[in-house]
Amino acid sequence: MFSNKLPTMVGLDISSTAVKLLQLSGGSGRYRIEHYAVEPLPVNAVNEKNIVEVEAVGDAIDRAVKRSGTNAKHCSLAVAGSAVITKIINMPADMSDVDLESQIQIEANQYIPYPLDEVSLDFEVVGKVPGNEDLMQILLAASRTENVDVRVAAAELGGLTPKIVDVEAFAMENAFVLVAQQLEIDPSARIAIIDVGATMTTLIVLNDGRTIYTREQVFGGKQLTDEVMRRYGLSYEEAGLAKRQGGLPESYEQEVLEPFKEAMVQQVSRSLQFFFSSSEYDSVEHVVLAGGCSSIPGVESMVEQHLGIPCSIANPVANMSIASRVRAQALNADAPSLMIACGLALRGFE
Repeated sequence: MFSNKLPTMVGLDISSTAVKLLQLSGGSGRYRIEHYAVEPLPVNAVNEKNIVEVEAVGDAIDRAVKRSGTNAKHCSLAVAGSAVITKIINMPADMSDVDLESQIQIEANQYIPYPLDEVSLDFEVVGKVPGNEDLMQILLAASRTENVDVRVAAAELGGLTPKIVDVEAFAMENAFVLVAQQLEIDPSARIAIIDVGATMTTLIVLNDGRTIYTREQVFGGKQLTDEVMRRYGLSYEEAGLAKRQGGLPESYEQEVLEPFKEAMVQQVSRSLQFFFSSSEYDSVEHVVLAGGCSSIPGVESMVEQHLGIPCSIANPVANMSIASRVRAQALNADAPSLMIACGLALRGFE
């Protein structure tokens, strides 16, 4: 009765083509998947991670909640990195919390190109400035309030109350701890996580467990779906189903799938080149592929061969136990695309 424990929360990832819901129990690195659902969105309800049709997204969230069987009323969700401004600033280490918050508001004016009354703003103390114990590093994150409000409105239409609004890149950073344990990757290494979804490819680079770079580009599995539609005269829904379940002509793999895989490898390579050209780094030690497209057979080895860098497929739920109500086969198929939902679900244990 007198516990300060956070209310039970689900991680809610609103992508361009689906709503993904995940609820965990447990803690201390031993988690159990209690509820899970992926609910497709109508075409163009979300355009490049921007919610266009709030009611349609809210309806999909409601269906996901019911399909999962969860009784949770609270959720954590995230805004896309392209909608967020982040900045590391240095502040005196001896400032009180009240003074720090006041000073952050003043400093934010220098970095945010919008009036502060139109912005949702938060910050986190990262740690002391290396080599200077008198200063601390502060991570400042800000987004137009409308970007937050539209997601909150969709969640509420779906019957959930958002308690935490995160950033997608930080949610993936949160989930990567589990992936690193599973793949036995040194979490302090410089890691590139490349999430290739339906319409967007997101690169985040972690160094010593912290996000140091993010970039989003328009590229994803929808391009493969569009080509299947064009070549075989199918509807969008039929093309998507055929991609997953098979039934396409024998020429599909050689004439359609292979060129898409090659384009995906080139996209991964270009994303990393953007990082190298705009930072002090010229290498990463491991590439982790996430998102629905990472499940395409053979992509992992193609990326590894092209880049000459070890490459793995993300599965943040690999070491978790599963409640009997959760369909294990569907969960395993969706696992690489659950990085954001998993990172958000983990926020309930902080």
